[in-house]
Amino acid sequence: MMGYQSNYQHKLFVAGFNLEKRIRKNHILRKILEKIDFNFIYKEVKEAYGNNGNVSVPPPVILKIMLLLVLYNVRSERELMITIPERLDWLWFLGYDLDDEIPDHSVLSKARARWGVKAFKSFFERIVWQCIEAGLVDGDKLFVDASLIDADASNNSVVDTQSLKRHLNKSYRHLEERLDDLTEQKATPANTRDISTTDSDASIVRQGKGKSKLCYKTHRGVDPKHEVITATKVTSGCVDEGEVLKEIIETHEQNTQKKVDTAVADSKYGKIDNFLLCHDLGIKAHVPSIEERHRGSGRQEGIFPKEAFTYNSESDTFTCPAGEVLRRRNYYKKRKHYEYKASSGICAQCELRGKCTRSQDGRSLKRHERQDDLDIMLTYATSREAKSDIKTRQHLSERSYARSDRYGYKRARWRRLWRMEIQDFLIATIQNITVLITQPKDRMSKSNVQIDQISKYLRQKWQDYSITAFIERFFSRFAFV
Repeated sequence: MMGYQSNYQHKLFVAGFNLEKRIRKNHILRKILEKIDFNFIYKEVKEAYGNNGNVSVPPPVILKIMLLLVLYNVRSERELMITIPERLDWLWFLGYDLDDEIPDHSVLSKARARWGVKAFKSFFERIVWQCIEAGLVDGDKLFVDASLIDADASNNSVVDTQSLKRHLNKSYRHLEERLDDLTEQKATPANTRDISTTDSDASIVRQGKGKSKLCYKTHRGVDPKHEVITATKVTSGCVDEGEVLKEIIETHEQNTQKKVDTAVADSKYGKIDNFLLCHDLGIKAHVPSIEERHRGSGRQEGIFPKEAFTYNSESDTFTCPAGEVLRRRNYYKKRKHYEYKASSGICAQCELRGKCTRSQDGRSLKRHERQDDLDIMLTYATSREAKSDIKTRQHLSERSYARSDRYGYKRARWRRLWRMEIQDFLIATIQNITVLITQPKDRMSKSNVQIDQISKYLRQKWQDYSITAFIERFFSRFAFV
């Protein structure tokens, strides 16, 4: 017999209803609450609130709402607040009941302005330290990379500053300050002249064969053990990632309280300044050199490389493949290198000129004033271990940013650099929380330690004994249950 549904009657009372029982035991929000203490935010933002006036929404609740916004990649804050009453798991996570009043969406924007970046940075650092205490971070090796983020602004908002009328209002003064900042950041010519009136902190970037877009850039340091993000920074899109390496290393060491032994990055970081920086800090730089990466291309195609010339440290000269001597002529203070040249007459009569140079003045070589230190770092960069790390970095960095894509990192939620920093800290924090709540159990960790000990013992003792003696000593050394 077919059943028919009667008209729905709203219940005045619901007996025995408990949100706690409605949330499954393996729910991600339950795991987050078990691992993360959100009450720390009271102390962080205490100075941002007064002693009188209206009572605010509790700061831990605001922080949890922002976490939900990014974790579930909700399109807007208005939509988030509308959806909260419909989601029992969200209500339970926030500590609300079915009939509790949900805050207005404006609470979030006011809290960001009131708290600033510092509170979210502190949240990120606390999670990194929890990962360290859980044994998820090694700290010795650091993988560094950067990625562009589309700004929340249209290309139609870009204007030419030279055609602007100089109105002495707040907006124009801010644009002028923005231009001063871009000059200090070594921006491209386009970014020193064109600027967005919608989001003046974003900059015009063109990547590959695509069209120019307004972008930010996120710089990230990742520990390879469990791919925990230990350092992150957002800049305008025009900032060269090679300029940020020092800050990423310092942030990593500050957050982990561990010294970096090896830094791994792509060729965009392979600048002389970065190699010397790592040398001074006692860090092995597994980074391809920009100079070597572009060698043999463009005007250098078919030309003798620098290695074809022999340097004589006693006479401070180079000897070319034809046997002629190149002597030191000039010193360039800005780039801190010496220039070595042979006389133009000798180069003009040389039979190897076509393979040596296309310059009318003859072949010249450059040698940095700290070339000996630079050569040591380049040796590290071309080692077998470095090649393996560089290959690993490609997959590790792609994977880290691919996971960020789940939380909407490719597009800015808000405008202005300080708000982008908040978004970046939230995304990195959520990725680290995901690692933290999915860490292996202690029993598995102990098993891994035992396996490492066994492997080390096998490598050390294999050649010391005959097969029979080795087996006897092996089973006497390790007891198996």
